[in-house]
Amino acid sequence: MLNIQNLHKNYGTRSVICGLDLSIKSGEIYGLLGPNGSGKTTTINLICNLLKADYGSITINQKRSGDLDKSLLGVVPQENLLYKSLTCQENLSFYGEIYGLSRRSKKQQIIRTLESVNLLDMANAKVETLSGGLQRRLNIAIALIHQPKLLILDEPTVGLDIETRYEIWSLLQKLNAQGMSILLTTHLLDEAEKLCSRIGIIKGGKIIAQGSLEELRLLVPAKEIIFIKVKEEAEAIDIIKKLGWTFRYYRRELAILLPKALEIREILNYFDGLSVDSVSRQFVSLENIYLEAINQSNIFQK
Repeated sequence: MLNIQNLHKNYGTRSVICGLDLSIKSGEIYGLLGPNGSGKTTTINLICNLLKADYGSITINQKRSGDLDKSLLGVVPQENLLYKSLTCQENLSFYGEIYGLSRRSKKQQIIRTLESVNLLDMANAKVETLSGGLQRRLNIAIALIHQPKLLILDEPTVGLDIETRYEIWSLLQKLNAQGMSILLTTHLLDEAEKLCSRIGIIKGGKIIAQGSLEELRLLVPAKEIIFIKVKEEAEAIDIIKKLGWTFRYYRRELAILLPKALEIREILNYFDGLSVDSVSRQFVSLENIYLEAINQSNIFQK
């Protein structure tokens, strides 16, 4: 569906995209994660041909982005592109004309698109009367009015409450089940974990890790992670090192990356004689994977 190879983009002397390789398969939801300034929005602008790459190639359905039929692509930016004094139907009609839909097909598509985002009963409601969540759904509908093959969303649930966020997630899953390919950027790791079949992590303008959640778990040298609170932290770290285990500080908590799962009782035996306040365990999460990829050295340590 989407194939990016060796992409480069500079702003003056500053390199923003540096040898980026990214691929999205037909019918999948792909999540692009990365810190602020890592190149996510620039990548989207390059895909949409709003910026010109200095070097490299972008193809969608084997067509170069510069020669792309705009009907293949739908884009949902962070900010809603809505005319608030118009109704939902009028907004969709306006954007349908921009995409060159005929009067007959536009009328059919407005109904079909409003149905797809569960807004058909709000067709004649003015945008200014809608909640933030409903406006967000309408913003997605605008990107769907021309039935694109690839839908791109930049931070689709930013600023939304958790209930509305779940509604957007359900909508994206429904669109994907209907065969739509989706690329989304997000800072919400639970969003990526819930929605995405594959995830790419971008840093410094290049993809530093890419794959399914199971494939990405291989980046973390652990079968499970143990969080331990102990008064004699220095002594505990000495024990961890002698055992050949790896440790990190996640959210300022001492975490042990165990090469195999152990019972809590076994773990406590290793720290016999120390004042252990608490021990908890968790499976390797996308948060752990993301931090490991972004900070490949010992930056995790205090």
